[in-house]
Amino acid sequence: KMNTIFNGVPLIDKSGGKVDPNSLSSKKVVGLYFSAHWCPPCRGFTPVLAGAYNSIVADGKSFQVVFVSSDRDQASFDSYFAEMPWIALPFAERDQKTALSTKYGVSGIPSLILLDGATGELITKDGRGEIGADPTLSKLLA
Repeated sequence: KMNTIFNGVPLIDKSGGKVDPNSLSSKKVVGLYFSAHWCPPCRGFTPVLAGAYNSIVADGKSFQVVFVSSDRDQASFDSYFAEMPWIALPFAERDQKTALSTKYGVSGIPSLILLDGATGELITKDGRGEIGADPTLSKLLA
């Protein structure tokens, strides 16, 4: 399912290595994080999400986030992705970014879409609200 969502496009990890989207199928919850460095509310939410992510992963919970960038250029993407502890859709994959934005109705950023890793089904389009209400996503990851 995840391969279909990303249209077969490999994701990247912090070292620039390729990540098979199908590997996300083993995660209970997968977040698509639509964000950009130029967006002040994004720069405010990213550290909140990173703190929640690090706590959730440290607790051994099955959660992954994929950064889907609305940055204006590769250098801005690189700089912003360096602040994040998760994986990303490569910046060059603009068509795939547009397809994901359209599929999930993302009109503003930051936006955190939460999906069921196994099925690819939408859990919520308001991942920001979920993290705000329950920073450990305890209900979703139970």
